Amino acid sequence: MSHKQNPFLTEHQTPHGTLPFHLIETEHFEPAIEEGMDRHNREIEAIINDPAEPSFDNTIVALEKSGALLNLVTTVFGNLLSAETSDELQAIAERMMPKLSEHSNNITLNEALFARIKQVYDRADLEAMDTEDRMLLQTTYDGFIRSGANLNPEQKERFRQLSSELSVLTLRFSQNNLKETNSYELPLQPDQLAGLPESALNAYAETAKEKGQEGYIVTLQAPSFVPFMKYSQCRELRQQLYMAYNTQCTHDNEYNNLEIVKKLVNLRLERAQLLGFSTAADYVLTRRMAENSGNVYQLLNQLLEAYAPTAHREVEEVTALAKELEGEDFTLMPWDWAYYSEKLKEKKFNWDEEALRPYFELNRVIDGVFGLATRLYGITFRENKDIPVYHADVKAYEVFDRDGSFLAVLYTDFHPRASKRSGAWMTSYKEQWKDENGNSRPHVSVTMNFTKPSADKPALLTFSEVNTFLHEFGHALHGMFANTTYQSLSGTNVYWDFVELPSQIMENFAIEKDFLNTFAKHYETGENIPEEMIQRIVDASNFNVAYACLRQLSFGLLDMAWYTRTEPFDGDVRSYEKAAWEKTQVLPDIAETCMTVQFSHIMAGGYSAGYYSYKWAEVLDADAFSLFQKNGIFHAETANSFRENVLSKGGTEHPMVLYKRFRGQEPSIDALLKRNGIIN
Repeated sequence: MSHKQNPFLTEHQTPHGTLPFHLIETEHFEPAIEEGMDRHNREIEAIINDPAEPSFDNTIVALEKSGALLNLVTTVFGNLLSAETSDELQAIAERMMPKLSEHSNNITLNEALFARIKQVYDRADLEAMDTEDRMLLQTTYDGFIRSGANLNPEQKERFRQLSSELSVLTLRFSQNNLKETNSYELPLQPDQLAGLPESALNAYAETAKEKGQEGYIVTLQAPSFVPFMKYSQCRELRQQLYMAYNTQCTHDNEYNNLEIVKKLVNLRLERAQLLGFSTAADYVLTRRMAENSGNVYQLLNQLLEAYAPTAHREVEEVTALAKELEGEDFTLMPWDWAYYSEKLKEKKFNWDEEALRPYFELNRVIDGVFGLATRLYGITFRENKDIPVYHADVKAYEVFDRDGSFLAVLYTDFHPRASKRSGAWMTSYKEQWKDENGNSRPHVSVTMNFTKPSADKPALLTFSEVNTFLHEFGHALHGMFANTTYQSLSGTNVYWDFVELPSQIMENFAIEKDFLNTFAKHYETGENIPEEMIQRIVDASNFNVAYACLRQLSFGLLDMAWYTRTEPFDGDVRSYEKAAWEKTQVLPDIAETCMTVQFSHIMAGGYSAGYYSYKWAEVLDADAFSLFQKNGIFHAETANSFRENVLSKGGTEHPMVLYKRFRGQEPSIDALLKRNGIIN
């Protein structure tokens, strides 16, 4: 294929230089990646062969700017692999991942290149440098060390092998998970519909229709699975669906991840030890706010101690209601938890999540969330249909700053499909940087798996989906407000345990009456959400909060158990998992279930030895939001300070420095305990 036809290798006129998705075909990726690697290699050679004395500009900045084409193509490719995948795309990934890993290693293990970097680093007067320049130099130097630049030739060879194997296995882990999720369906008979709300039945009928069948089909995707577990009166089917969900990737088929888990854990351990660390967690945590596994365990155990008594009381309360309804000899099992919790919530707070749905029509929620950003930061959003998108479900918005200048492009992609992985995430298609042409603005995207519209109803969200939207939108603001010189320090390129602060702080608005009143109107009548309903949302906001906390802690402890190992693992994955989180478990254990084999965050995502960061950031966000509560939740000066000191700064300074500049103090867990009603 000639370069002329490949949209990655030719110029295109699109608004704000957005990606020409309408022209990109699957067959364009491989040649564009190959060309990107070739160009990158030539750029690296030019740096190495520069006859001038190594300097910050001709070495560090030149390296920062190298690989632009490769970065672009792999960014689009990686994003579509998650949001709009296909067998062809996955086959390309299988072929290209080892090559890309090799290419990356060829750069970080290049002795001549590292010699120049080291020369610049050793001669630099770090104290006298500009903050951003200093951070770029430090992260570049550290990055090379962490990628094996100081190893001997034999160790470098092994490092290459480890990187290559890891890239292939993480991909396979994710693909197995997606395929296992997509391959399951539970058809419902007419006598198995009891308790299911109309919204769920409409969705299940829609799924059946999409699959060319009659009746109702439940899948393992969250908008399908969650309502079934909450509302279905058929306990046998709840058990069946629960077991299907919680035994994914453990079956005797090609999607089994048990051996892959062992390999991933052992390869990460070997890589860390090769670099002189005793565990994979030690390797990861040197570039985190937490700094070491001792501090992570301290946080997890502190929270466990604070929340466990309340969690046990919550379980006793749900169990008591179940016995009252089903008889004294009833044993509450994990597949009963969501169902009887919902019943208790209804009883205690007159809570009915389904009754809230009509007030959370997706377009109004979008208006509400965008409107919140307008109120806090003065930014505005305008859909632009001329911006190409990668799927018909996707919308593209231009975002303008309070002075009317162009700020960013925002893509939104809200509904599940077979080609999209589960969950919700924010990503960038283009990050922000500054150069001689000015301030190059970012293109960011939020991807969800929300309840779809049906034949006779628009998309009506649950309250937890509204929360998820706010969370991912917080990440998007972090990307859109980026205002740094270097792309690698821009936006969400921050320490991993700081990256969840901008997202989680936004979730606080979900229970604020003044925010809900701006958009929550009945989709048919246009009536505002009733005051007593909002009060119920507020009253119920801490319902089973300790149980939820222990669940998060269990994931954090499981993650740390895998990555604080000093010896390779060759045991039974299930029993190791159960021992790792035993002290957080408040419901009966089911022998066959296994979380690790489908825990993409810690096995295939960026959260290995990092899952604790959700709780870490929760401590930060409760502490930070207490300032909004003190000054007023729409307080412009507080919002502006958060934008200036946190959202726009990316990774240009240590996160604790940025945090204290906004907050005026170090965080403590007290604000979180107060918010959750654990202490008064």
